[in-house]
Amino acid sequence: MTGNLPQDASLTLAGPVGALEVILTNGVGGQVEEASYVAVLCHPHPIHGGTMNNKVITTLMRAYRDLGIPVIRFNFRGVGKSAGSFDNGVGEVEDLLAVVTWARQQFPRAQLLLAGFSFGSAMAAQASHRLSDVQHLLLIAPPVERYVYDDEGHFKCAVAVIIGEKDELVNVAGVREWVTQLQTSARFTEYPEAGHFFHGYLSKLKEDVSEILMAELSLSINSADESL
Repeated sequence: MTGNLPQDASLTLAGPVGALEVILTNGVGGQVEEASYVAVLCHPHPIHGGTMNNKVITTLMRAYRDLGIPVIRFNFRGVGKSAGSFDNGVGEVEDLLAVVTWARQQFPRAQLLLAGFSFGSAMAAQASHRLSDVQHLLLIAPPVERYVYDDEGHFKCAVAVIIGEKDELVNVAGVREWVTQLQTSARFTEYPEAGHFFHGYLSKLKEDVSEILMAELSLSINSADESL
């Protein structure tokens, strides 16, 4: 894959248990040969309707895209056109690792960024411990009470956590306490009135994610388009 990418490319990759449905979105103004980073996004819980087209995931996609970063989002096994069935967060990490392997082949010079929303944040966190080159990990509404995230308080890369104070599905107080106890410094952002799905806060989420990435990765916005 060389030269300018189409804005969105729908693909099917070989996953651990069959096909994985993937969408690759080109970074604004970006070329494969010039990509310094590539982002892989993980969607929320498959059993509860989570897909790569979730509004929070597509908002994250636009944040990375407008910074010139190619973005890969995909459906976990058993979702959409992806083969297989839900595997309680075990096989889903393997799905993510397969997508990362493909991403490295397409963007051999790019550094890896991982992000996930809700269940997907746990998959991204767990995969980060099995990879050697993750530069940044973004955790949106992480249910830390239900899944393993850190390795004895540590991460191998920079971490940012975003949550709504009125999240109805995640123990917000538990997330706050978890962040303070991490041995790895984590940037923490909380929206006082936002719920789990950030209704009414998606524009703010995109803005804040962009600012976090610009601060931590020394990036600049490549597009004046701030739309969702």
